[in-house]
Amino acid sequence: MTEYQLIEADDTVLRDGTIKLHGPEGFEGMRRAGRLAAQILDEIAPMVQPGVSTAAIDDKVREMILAGGAVPATMGYRGYAHSSCISINHVVCHGIPSEKTLKDGDIVNIDVTPLLDGWHGDSSRMYLVGDVPLKARRLVDVTYECLMIGIDKAKPGARLGDIGAAIQAYAEQNRYGVVREFCGHGVGRLFHDAPEVVHAGREGTGPELKPGMFFTIEPMINLGKPPVKMLADGWTAVTRDKSLSAQFEHSIGITEDGCEIFTLSPKGLHKPPYA
Repeated sequence: MTEYQLIEADDTVLRDGTIKLHGPEGFEGMRRAGRLAAQILDEIAPMVQPGVSTAAIDDKVREMILAGGAVPATMGYRGYAHSSCISINHVVCHGIPSEKTLKDGDIVNIDVTPLLDGWHGDSSRMYLVGDVPLKARRLVDVTYECLMIGIDKAKPGARLGDIGAAIQAYAEQNRYGVVREFCGHGVGRLFHDAPEVVHAGREGTGPELKPGMFFTIEPMINLGKPPVKMLADGWTAVTRDKSLSAQFEHSIGITEDGCEIFTLSPKGLHKPPYA
């Protein structure tokens, strides 16, 4: 049975399997953290060019997180040593920044999570590097549409499975594969918490969505089949068939009549190309 827990301003929050319900203070905290994440993803857009290393982008992300009065939630998380995850082409998620440089035609996901005043602003966005082939651009477009279709289902009284079912139906309608091994998650004072937000499923199943729930929706959509495999570094997940993969992520909160997106781009850079 799903358990919900009302979180007051001064409560200690534990990763205990309960779904947390937050009040006005939580919404305000997530607005600040989410806005910082979105601003960072806006500001790095001009850097995503051929010849730029993913380490240089990660350095810029860290600089902006610290300048915003936050710390990178990923740095030190389970031994991870970077301020962002940067996933290129067939990398599904958790790509590790390095001296590897971007190439013309790459598609890139950049995932950032500033921890600001105790709240996690978790978001990722796709970027196009130079002249990107049409099939890759189409994958990026459909993945963004999957995210927004899922968000449209996020409202009080709906079920978590409604989100996954809508994303799966749209992706498969376009003959793409939906990754199951990784999913969205509860967010707030804890980086990863209940519930798990799987991007495939059946309508009418899963926990009921209630006002005050905070979680991410972050569909990972493959040009080929859904399965992924882990590389030896223990972090990087790639498509098993080496097909391209794309992902977008927003942190949202369920309101009395719908949901609020905490990580919307202040500059309107919702999906590429970012003019």
